[in-house]
Amino acid sequence: MIFAVVAGVGLRALTERYDRSVARQSLLDPAARRANGTASGPLNFLLVGSDQRPNASDSDARSDTIVIVHVPDGLRQAYLISVPRDLYVAIPPTATYPGGDDKINSAFEHGGGGQGGTRLLSATLSQLTGIRFDGAALIDFSGFEKVIDLVDGVRMCVDEPVRSIHTGTVFPVGCQQMDGARALDYARQRYGLPGGDFDRQRHQQQLLRAIMDRVAGADLLTSPLKFDRLIRAIGSAFTVDSNGAPIEDLVFGLRHLTAGSLVGVQLPSHAKDIDGISYVLLDPTADVLFRAVREAGMAHWVRDNPSWINRL
Repeated sequence: MIFAVVAGVGLRALTERYDRSVARQSLLDPAARRANGTASGPLNFLLVGSDQRPNASDSDARSDTIVIVHVPDGLRQAYLISVPRDLYVAIPPTATYPGGDDKINSAFEHGGGGQGGTRLLSATLSQLTGIRFDGAALIDFSGFEKVIDLVDGVRMCVDEPVRSIHTGTVFPVGCQQMDGARALDYARQRYGLPGGDFDRQRHQQQLLRAIMDRVAGADLLTSPLKFDRLIRAIGSAFTVDSNGAPIEDLVFGLRHLTAGSLVGVQLPSHAKDIDGISYVLLDPTADVLFRAVREAGMAHWVRDNPSWINRL
């Protein structure tokens, strides 16, 4: 989505720089992958951000962020469907994991993190939702920080005071400018918030919109050096699986996406303790949401379910 915003600056230069900087891996399980890679809609992408710490192995990481991005036919709208990390799901077996019921973010760990973890996570989601994916991206948070810093930070509006369990930073209520480290720290908090992880998901969706706002407003045309650094930072922040579709076609196809075209969706679900462990269980209307994604009915679903739409 960020690439779509800067595509107008120069598509050829964009794709050449991207091709040299981005890491490519097969991130989607065959069972979760749409048969033929395409750059025309509707499109479904899987975004995964891990909580891997510096110098830690892939197997020590869990998926801190899971977002299904649905782009309907016409490619002028994008629905961000955040998946709760504690969602109780059936995880398929692998060669090294027997399968079983667990939190969905454990699928990333059971798959070994990294490429294998994303593949198992995609298989778990596809089995749950019936959705096949047109691509996936594994997000490196340290690279994401650089992207935010290169556009001189983002403006985030804090609606509930929160203290970071990671850094001790206190985020007061009100709109404020945040650099990369501060913005990511804020967007990863869930403890102390009224909605817990659901509030964290909304903040992450708001951060994606804020980044797109800043990238669109960055003076890239008059600063080739800054443009080059931004493209390289974007490339280094993501490991990508485009499902065989040429990157140039995807960038060109998504060029009309803007920050205002993003719609934040909370997956219909609720928290519940099972044997002393906190899980999130799907509500019945979640199946209607999944069908809307599969059958190009998201506009109607959003209209009929305003309580599950996040204000971005």
